Amino acid sequence: QVQLVESGGGLVQAGGSLRLSCAASGSTFVMNSAAWYRQAPGKQRELVGSLTSGGTLIYADSVKGRFTISRDGTKRMAYLQMDSLKPEDTAVYYCRVRVGVGYTWGQGTQVTVSS
Repeated sequence: QVQLVESGGGLVQAGGSLRLSCAASGSTFVMNSAAWYRQAPGKQRELVGSLTSGGTLIYADSVKGRFTISRDGTKRMAYLQMDSLKPEDTAVYYCRVRVGVGYTWGQGTQVTVSS
C-alpha cells in the first residue's frame, strides 16, 4: 500500500519562499506523475499544478511563474517550490499521485503567508 507524506509547510512572510516535499512509501512504487492541490478555509480544493507521466508541467494561472513542481531521480519524491508567496497562497497543500487505476493523497501540510 502506497502512502504519501508531505512536509515543508509553515509560516512565511509575503514575498518569501517555501519548498514542499511529498515522499512516497512502498518499496517498488515510483511516481510517474504527481499533482499538487491546495485548499483554503471555506474554499474548494483546487489544482496548483501537475507533472504528467510524459514530463509535461501544468500550473494554475494563479501560481504560474512563482511555483515549480519537480521530482527527484528516484521518482519517489516530488517537490513544490513556492516563491514570491502571497497571502492568498495560504492553504493546506496536498500531493496526489496515481496508483494503479486510482489516486492516493497525502495528509496535507499547512502553508500560511502573512502580509
